Amino acid sequence: MSDEKNLKDDINEMVNDAKESAKEFVHEADRVVSAENKKLVAGILAILIGSLGIHKFILGYTKEGIIQIIISIVTCGIAGIIPFIEGIIYLTKSDEEFYRTYQVGRKPWF
Repeated sequence: MSDEKNLKDDINEMVNDAKESAKEFVHEADRVVSAENKKLVAGILAILIGSLGIHKFILGYTKEGIIQIIISIVTCGIAGIIPFIEGIIYLTKSDEEFYRTYQVGRKPWF
């Protein structure tokens, strides 16, 4: 009987450890995706499919994303040069500079 109790205690301890590890993983993943990977994702999306404005939505600029879509439709895609340039700018900035400019400073264009 005491072996079963010890086994249950061990299982509960392992479950609690797993839950704590999962919480730490989620917290750290949010931190990493929020800061460093947004730059990479936004830059690549701006270069490849910038006319759709997805890079603006990734950075939290909903109004500017909608404006980008409308401008692209009105100009038949010619305005796609704007996000292409933005993507290059995003990728050439340091992580700290990108974070300060586009996430803290909330600079929506260039």
